[in-house]
Amino acid sequence: QVQLVQSGGALVQAGGSLSLTCTASTSIETMDTLGWYRQAPGKQRELVATLTGGGRTTYGVSAGGRFTISRRKPTSTVTLHMHNLEPEDTAVYYCHYQGGHPWNAGSVAWGQGAQVTVSS
Repeated sequence: QVQLVQSGGALVQAGGSLSLTCTASTSIETMDTLGWYRQAPGKQRELVATLTGGGRTTYGVSAGGRFTISRRKPTSTVTLHMHNLEPEDTAVYYCHYQGGHPWNAGSVAWGQGAQVTVSS
């Protein structure tokens, strides 16, 4: 079972920047996906950004052009760089892994969550 370890949650002021990291216990192959979702109080969990092992990125509406996701190959660590943070970005950010190959398509994992609070 894939394990995810997150770091980086914090309290920041509006307009500030913050980076979150997530390391998976498995290698990230071409079609595997590693990335971030977030959940604000009273709201559904939503996509922030994901990255495949092949380098394809997907950004959710919540990223708003202010967030970027990157991976330092060949590691299994991805980083979410968040800039110009807004109070509306306050949420618990969850790392997410999804296997994308026939041998691991059913493999899904979630990180423990990191609280990001943006003060106005």
